[in-house]
Amino acid sequence: MNAKSLIGRLTQQEDINFLFSNRIPRRFVTRFMGWWSRIEHPWVCKGSIALWRLFSDLDLSEAKTTRFKSMHDCFTRELKPGARPIDPSPAHLVSPCDGLVGACGPIGRGTVLQAKGSPYSLAELLTDADLAKHYEGGLYITIRLTSSMYHRFHAPADLRVEQVNYISGDAWNVNPVALKRVDRLFCKNERAVIRCRLAAGSLLTLVPVAAILVASIRLRFLDVLLHLRYHGPNLIPCDAPLQRGEEMGWFEHGSTIIVLAPPGFGLGEGVFEGARVKMGQALLRQAP
Repeated sequence: MNAKSLIGRLTQQEDINFLFSNRIPRRFVTRFMGWWSRIEHPWVCKGSIALWRLFSDLDLSEAKTTRFKSMHDCFTRELKPGARPIDPSPAHLVSPCDGLVGACGPIGRGTVLQAKGSPYSLAELLTDADLAKHYEGGLYITIRLTSSMYHRFHAPADLRVEQVNYISGDAWNVNPVALKRVDRLFCKNERAVIRCRLAAGSLLTLVPVAAILVASIRLRFLDVLLHLRYHGPNLIPCDAPLQRGEEMGWFEHGSTIIVLAPPGFGLGEGVFEGARVKMGQALLRQAP
């Protein structure tokens, strides 16, 4: 059995997976990883990427370049032009990122699901009860990015970003094992609530949620890096117009984005729990 197969078998054991990805000093390890990943030395970079390949199915064939200054440079890589076609239909909201659909469905009584049988309060996630009420009867989709995926996220439609609410927090892993074991995990982790106004006037909210090794979120329309040591202001007013598919920002490694749509939208074709989606494909469709 090769090293990658052995690692894969070990990480499939839930107790071992949870122990090594959560029962450690999460914030310290996350800050250390942030420092280590930015070291610009060819031996450190190549060695780190080689080790990363042992733990994942890293594929750089779509990357704009395969020459990287650091592991962080590889994590936040851009794609070749045309690698992600953008669905052009104005009736569709496209996926903001690559990822796996962890949970999706209607929003009722102010709650959504973290995992099967694990509800959490939308008002607690957003820290804004009024904004949460806006999505009653709407839809939510949770998209999880694995470590090897493309880590940049993009505008789901032509829109204007009105506000960012940065919420500092913990750095629990966001894999399925942790989601089953840690109650209200998304409400505990570091996150940014990005409130957007669609061209038709309705609100769309994206919530990038950070995780262990991933506690930094970069937004192109802000001149600050949102991370565990950022002290505010927490509510950041914005007036940033973005076109469908335009880059919004990126995670330092990979994590989760929760998409909240108001009433009047349905799930796109092929969007269901466990589905793999790519940035630019139809994620939600406007009801006729």
